[in-house]
Amino acid sequence: MPTRYIADAEHYTDVLSKVAVVKRSLWIATADIKDLHVAGAAGRAARTVPFLEVLAGLLNRGVEVRLMHAKEPGPIFRQEFDRYPVLAARLERVLCPRLHAKMMIFDCREVYLGSANLTGAGIGMKSAATRNFECGILSDEAAIVAPAMHQFDSIWMGERCRACRRRDYCGDPIV
Repeated sequence: MPTRYIADAEHYTDVLSKVAVVKRSLWIATADIKDLHVAGAAGRAARTVPFLEVLAGLLNRGVEVRLMHAKEPGPIFRQEFDRYPVLAARLERVLCPRLHAKMMIFDCREVYLGSANLTGAGIGMKSAATRNFECGILSDEAAIVAPAMHQFDSIWMGERCRACRRRDYCGDPIV
């Protein structure tokens, strides 16, 4: 698949559809995260499910899921999170107040880089009349995937923590 430009509703159809079919790993970076809903399983397209249910399903299948976000989610997200015990047990999460990147890395082979946060208006099931105007790229080219993975991993591992001048705002420093 060549690198291609993704805009507006394609975030929902082309990017989120990849989440449910990852086999080994899903890495997600987002500045903002809220309770968002996505289309249910095939054959039940009219049904929507919380995105956290999809993540719980991946974890139950043995998929490694890493979620990195900039701020604590709101109360609705937290209530929904508590409905899926596997999330507390196996979802890997990092909180970094300086994070503004939006990316999803699928099985270390394909990457979405763009503007959409992990919110209903950003990448979720809001209607076209209320969804944000988003753009990004979807690529499986190693020259794009590898640096994106490196950036994600360097933040994830805390390589930038020691020099960070926002440490006073970090509720849970990685390092």
